Amino acid sequence: MRRRPLAPPSPARLTVRPYAPADESAVLRLVNADRLPGQPPATPAMLADALAGRSRADADWWAELDPPVTAVAETPGGGVQGVVSYALRPPDDTGLILWAHCREQAPVARALVDHAVAALAPRAVDAFHLTSALTLGLECLPVRHRPDTRAALVRAGFADQRRWRYLRRGLPAAELPRVPGLLVGPGPDGDPRKRQLTVRDERGEAVVAEALVGAHGGYGALWWIGVEEHARGRGLARRLLGSALATLTDDLRATQVILLLDDDDTDATAQDIRDRTAAAALYGRAGFTEIDLLHAFTRPRAEGP
Repeated sequence: MRRRPLAPPSPARLTVRPYAPADESAVLRLVNADRLPGQPPATPAMLADALAGRSRADADWWAELDPPVTAVAETPGGGVQGVVSYALRPPDDTGLILWAHCREQAPVARALVDHAVAALAPRAVDAFHLTSALTLGLECLPVRHRPDTRAALVRAGFADQRRWRYLRRGLPAAELPRVPGLLVGPGPDGDPRKRQLTVRDERGEAVVAEALVGAHGGYGALWWIGVEEHARGRGLARRLLGSALATLTDDLRATQVILLLDDDDTDATAQDIRDRTAAAALYGRAGFTEIDLLHAFTRPRAEGP
């Protein structure tokens, strides 16, 4: 006799309560169940930073927030099914849903979103606008991997907006050319896990191209890469990309790398679109594949009578 799959919990059987230290293991399992390829596993230290509202990425924006509130959804038997963290940004009186995880169980996603919206009402609410300490540079919600969370947000009145394409490839990338004689130094913020690559002109004076990479526990990220307009069209971007991936492999010991490619058409100029198209072609030829699309969400202020 075939065993029937377990049904997801119904909203009526879920209780949302404040996070407690005893929930740590269950919450980490939820976070890691939602982890995208190219992302490091979440650790207790990463969770502690997220609960406290700390993040190396977007640090200035996190500093604007009140201390976050984190809640878990559980069944009557005490099983933690989901988690959501939210906060208030006093300067503009806006609420933020910072992160949420639920193994994409639709009833749990709805319960978490509804709880956060009710707690932040009647303010406008932004969801998944900041990079939390639980990820390596993952800004916004990966909508292909998280369809039920996206549906819960839309159901609650949020509008979504394309922000990024999330790309990944394995390392090393020995097939890519490199820039001879480029300068490799620490990142501009002093983070020991980052390296800045600089290419100067033939006289060694003007900077013509730069890249910034970082890694955490074998997982690498290409934070940005840029070539001055007058130096384009000669293969420098491809060579710099090869050098950046070699730095991740040889110096920072990364075995894979992710990057975010701009996908936001809001106020994009024709030149922006051309640059984005050229970047996508560069990364595609270099072996990157698209893993997901990252969206941010906004819910307007509720206007009462």
